[in-house]
Amino acid sequence: MRFTGSIDAKTDEKGRVFVPSVFRKILHKEDENELVLRRDLFENCLVLYPKRVWDAQVDSVKARTNPFDRKQRLGLRLFMADAENITPDSGGRILIPRRYLEHAGIKSDVRFIGVDDTIEIWSKQAAEGLLDDPEAVGNILEEMMKDPDGQ
Repeated sequence: MRFTGSIDAKTDEKGRVFVPSVFRKILHKEDENELVLRRDLFENCLVLYPKRVWDAQVDSVKARTNPFDRKQRLGLRLFMADAENITPDSGGRILIPRRYLEHAGIKSDVRFIGVDDTIEIWSKQAAEGLLDDPEAVGNILEEMMKDPDGQ
């Protein structure tokens, strides 16, 4: 399952928003009706996980968690506690809880960004800032793709 592209949408006064149809088609094709929403770990945006992807993430974190290490248990607890199960309604809308909207600075205009097997939800204004410097993308990818020898 792979999501790509960015699509603008609007939330209504209750915080409901339509998941873009291109993403809904991928979810439908993969028979994914359940989603998990959580805050991004590094950015002021939200991440929408298909349930299978979320379960794999949790399994990965849990596998690296020593149940007798207080700090690691706290990390797992916080990772899990800041997530919410979401089921789209029959029209393809999801309800984004108010605390998540506030975290991401979302008032009404949002941008859905497909990022591999997840979907990020940004305030439209913050998302536009990501693309302000197209050269930065090239520089980051150039650095990432270098051989370990620096070549």
